[in-house]
Amino acid sequence: MDLNSKAEQAWLPDLLYSHGCFESDLALVCDRSGHIVRLAARNEVENPIRLQNRALLPGLVNAHSHAFQRVIRGRTEYRTNTTDSFWTWRELMYRAANQLTPEDVYVASLMAFLEMALSGITAVGEFHYIHHSTDGAPYEDRNLLAKEVVRAARDVGLRIALLRVAYARAGFETDTNPRQIRFIEDSPDTYLRNLDELQSFLTKTYGRTAEVASKFMGGTAWTGIAPHSVRAVPLDYLKALVAFGNERQLPVHMHLAEQTAEVSACIKEYGRSPIALLDTEGLLSERFTAVHAIHVTPKAVAAIGRSRFFFYDSATTERNLGDGVVPVDAYFKAGVPVCLGTDSHTQIDLLEDARELEYHLRLQRTERNVLAPAEHNGPSALAARLFECATANGAKALGYKAGELEPGMMADFFTVDLDDLSIAGACADDLLANIVFSLSRTGVRDVIVGGNRIVENGQHKDQVGIVASFETLQKKLWN
Repeated sequence: MDLNSKAEQAWLPDLLYSHGCFESDLALVCDRSGHIVRLAARNEVENPIRLQNRALLPGLVNAHSHAFQRVIRGRTEYRTNTTDSFWTWRELMYRAANQLTPEDVYVASLMAFLEMALSGITAVGEFHYIHHSTDGAPYEDRNLLAKEVVRAARDVGLRIALLRVAYARAGFETDTNPRQIRFIEDSPDTYLRNLDELQSFLTKTYGRTAEVASKFMGGTAWTGIAPHSVRAVPLDYLKALVAFGNERQLPVHMHLAEQTAEVSACIKEYGRSPIALLDTEGLLSERFTAVHAIHVTPKAVAAIGRSRFFFYDSATTERNLGDGVVPVDAYFKAGVPVCLGTDSHTQIDLLEDARELEYHLRLQRTERNVLAPAEHNGPSALAARLFECATANGAKALGYKAGELEPGMMADFFTVDLDDLSIAGACADDLLANIVFSLSRTGVRDVIVGGNRIVENGQHKDQVGIVASFETLQKKLWN
């Protein structure tokens, strides 16, 4: 179905998730601009697209991705040192990053984004930091690689916030790392000039970047600011970026306190932890997203809560890298909105990241239902809280209107097969708990972005070609 050919289109599943519960005989109606117009009773719509034996839910939002890292899946699961860690893994990742041509970046991104789409993800925040050629020289087009990543997302059909990463140094009192030469833009003026050009390009090519009245992004591709970390971006540089982001009303995402070594180095340089530094310098706002923020104190969590900014977690990546367990319960108690991402793409399954928020704490505390809201304890109360992390909170962190099936929101949604073995037998009351805690990716059947179906019956139209191209790339890189 091509939405451009008709003013409105209705989608009618067996069950539709709205306002925290599943309802039957309810259709979702979207307009030709790709927005939800209304939810209507079955008898109020004409010629709906019938989604037989399926439940319809808001599209998942992947708030943090490094698409090129899809090429190293399974390639780092062996010992390289007496004690392996994030830092030894990072050297293996750099080795791959420094081999990739622009076409390779496109092919790897296509594969990552295809896998996202097939799992119900409708939008991605791409934390993109490979900027230069393999010898460290800038391309003639300083945003060539960023544009290749965006092209891949749009060819698959996903929305994308290209969170362009600023990377100025290897770290405080740290020698230059030759493996980072593709990342470095050593002045904020250079970074902001390149970001401005990228924003102009995306506006022209993919639609609006800001709706002034709502301060939310529009179109299908837009930019955000991403200072890599306090170790990679010194304070004066960081202040310039945040000021620009405030002026343009852009989302700002930043790795914070992922590693204890990063926290120690920040204290040595500034006399403050990463979150304390940003808090005392006035750099936090409701548009800021702290990525990981694992090694934090109760005082730091309180600062995050006061600033009303977002916290991002990727349990599948953090467990793979041995980063540590995030105190998500403390963030919830402080009123911090939590969003999710698949990060290094060891696994691309955002619902797995959602359930692991809870499961990691169960193992650590030897308790169950640690994150269940105290004020409401129905059969799907915990699942609803985790599902919000995978949908609405991610959309807000990326700065666009989606994640809920409400009039005015983007018509981004997915369906699950009610007969899939992983959730068969679920009733309306416990269906969301079945989906969040047990759904296999094989249960995802349709994915719709802006009212246009990009996955139908569990298949993407370009799936075979994308997989074949990726297999060729992997042979080139690793054989």
